[in-house]
Parts: sequence; structure tokens; C-alpha cells
Amino acid sequence: MLRRVSTYIRKHGLLEKDKPVLVAISGGADSVALLDVLLRAGYRCIAAHCNFHLRGEESERDAAFVRELCAQWNVPLEVKDFDTKAYASAHNVSIEVAARELRYAWFAEVARQQGCQAICVAHHQNDQAETLLLNLKRGTGLRGLAGMRSVSTNPMVPEGVPIIRPLLCTTRDYIEHYLRDKRQLNWVNDSTNSDTSITRNAVREQLRTYTKAEIEHMAQTAEYIQGYVDWLEGKDTREAGMAKLHEELRDCNFAEIDKIYDALQKGEGGKTFTSKTHQATIKKGKLCVTMVL
Repeated sequence: MLRRVSTYIRKHGLLEKDKPVLVAISGGADSVALLDVLLRAGYRCIAAHCNFHLRGEESERDAAFVRELCAQWNVPLEVKDFDTKAYASAHNVSIEVAARELRYAWFAEVARQQGCQAICVAHHQNDQAETLLLNLKRGTGLRGLAGMRSVSTNPMVPEGVPIIRPLLCTTRDYIEHYLRDKRQLNWVNDSTNSDTSITRNAVREQLRTYTKAEIEHMAQTAEYIQGYVDWLEGKDTREAGMAKLHEELRDCNFAEIDKIYDALQKGEGGKTFTSKTHQATIKKGKLCVTMVL
């Protein structure tokens, strides 16, 4: 997990080691794993916990768990109490939307005050697959099929500190395996996650029938589509470059386009890649492709 997430952070340029990062932590498995991995990777973390006071004693249990965990790990912690129902009523929005708006506005405020380079949230590949399925059910275009990105603007403060998602390289099953079997760490569960009258929970339940490989493929597809969206919009991003290279090598059967792309970016002259039908060699910063006889 540490190697996988560290590689993903480096590949997408998500974080620098010399600046603090704000880590959203609910006490659930995903956010506990996120904080643990970032600390082990050597990042300077400040934790942030939202108490929305929507689940009675369970909400208090979660806050107490996070306080104890951060004290044990010597991680600075910010906690905010919200009257979520009052906000939802005053702004005529659902509880889900209210909680989202409240937390992202507060995260932006804390990140600015603490001089953080990014706000880390614990979305993973299962969340990505849920997002794709939800968007498909509602009807969507390319942007909807692109799902969540590794870096995005804060929806409440677009000009503020960016949101990053270092766990988009892994699945929920692997996160739980990491916590339980590799790190022997505990977490808390949100009982409302079993309420399938909530649309996202119903989709999550549907995803239980999918294999780990199928979920990974859905997440990978979203990342591919992000590249095509960026390419169409003329953006100079890694994803756009990957999409363009995929198209150029469409009929060449190369298995690891990402490694070819990264080698090109690094200017690794003379490096060669081989598929069953073609060979590609980097010469003077360009890719020369020939058929294998």
C-alpha cells in the first residue's frame, strides 16, 4: 500500500514533502488508511474531523475515536461541530448536500490558515466506480464518465487549496486488508452506510457483486476518459498525453502505455518496448515504432 500510494502521488505530482497537508478523517477505514500511509511516507499531516451531529451517539463515538487516534500518532487535529439539519433547512438543500458544502468550506478555511498545500480526501476505486454508475443512471456525457480526478478544485472555494485523492489507485478490499492484516489498525463504521434507500448506498451494495478486477477496470476507464476530455479541451496534462499516445499506438498491442509515456517525458533515449507485433524505441525524444518480423 505504501509503495502503491507513494508511486501514485509521485506520478501525478500530488504532494511535496516540505509543506503540510490537511487530511480529512472520519474515523472510517478509508481515512484511517489514508492518514497512516501519508505519515509513513513522510508527509507532515494535519487532521480535520467534521461532526455533523446526524447519528446521535455514533457521531460522538467517531469524534472520540479520531481524537484518540491522532493523540496516539501525535498528529495535530482540528474538529468542527456542525448543525447540519439547520443549514440544510436554511439553504433548502438535502442533508447530503449540506454536509458536503459545510465540510468543503471548512476544509478550505483550515487549509488556508495552516498553510497547507492540499486537502487530502480518502476516495478510492470503489468510490470511483460508484460515481460512474450513479452518473450513468442519471444520464451523463464524457465529463460524467471521467468520474473523480486525482486533483480537483474545492467546490466551495474554487480559487483555494486543491482537493487531492491519493487512494484512487486502490480498492476498498485492499484498504481493509492493509489495515487489518498489515497494520493491525482499528476503524469505526458508519451505520447509515447500510441504508439502501440512499441512492449511493444502493449502488455500493450493487458493487458488492463485482470482482476487484472489475472495479479496478472501471476506475481505470474513468482515468482514460479524463485524458480524452483534457485532450479535446486542449489541456496539457499527463492524462491528455496518455490519451493521445493510446490513440497513436492503438493497433500496436503495447500493454504498458503509461511506462512508454513516462519514458518519453524523462527523455530516456534508446529505451525499447516490445509487444507481440511491434517494437518502439525512443530516439532523440521521439518514439520510433516498427513492426516485429
